[in-house]
Amino acid sequence: MKGIIGRKLGMTRIFDETGRSVPVTVIEAGPCPVVRVKAEEQDGYRAAVLGYGRVRRASRPYAGQFKGTEGAPPRLLREMRLAEGEEAPAGEVKVDVFAAGEYVDVRGRSKGRGFAGSIKRHGFHRGPMAHGSKYHRGPGSLSARMSGGGGKVFKGRRLPGHLGNERVTVQALQVVRVDAERNLILIRGAVPGVRGAIVEIRQSVKRRGKKA
Repeated sequence: MKGIIGRKLGMTRIFDETGRSVPVTVIEAGPCPVVRVKAEEQDGYRAAVLGYGRVRRASRPYAGQFKGTEGAPPRLLREMRLAEGEEAPAGEVKVDVFAAGEYVDVRGRSKGRGFAGSIKRHGFHRGPMAHGSKYHRGPGSLSARMSGGGGKVFKGRRLPGHLGNERVTVQALQVVRVDAERNLILIRGAVPGVRGAIVEIRQSVKRRGKKA
């Protein structure tokens, strides 16, 4: 199983052997203790439950799950599915589970943009900007004429509304560098979330086992 939880620190750039600038996102990942292993017989599927961070004050029901473990309970828990034939790691997962050149999928929560119009939210084109048009950034016609008095706006119509703050997965991002001493992983390109956001790094589905 290749998966770990981390915190997005921000973006920067590094230079490769040829002197070319490479934009990277720096993520502080792990170490993540393996809190529980779910079995097919008991839970219906196989997965490893990883923890991340520490909680200063935990409620009794939450802390009761971790009786017998050392230290404070983890801040959050995430499940990593186990494929057929894969075994859950023992102890904890560190950032060195990945290596430079591998491809990963990064999942996080995108930035919240609040209420947005149809142009920003869905990429609509604006109308003419002349004074006589009286239509500039509106969503356009909402419905066709229908019998029975007026039209009907069908479900699924792309309209203004809430934008962002959703679970987003970016696939097939390349690992540029791994710093096991400082628990840092540098991934080429941008990943979802603001600075300090929690992200999940998993082995790439589309390019599983491939390197550059």
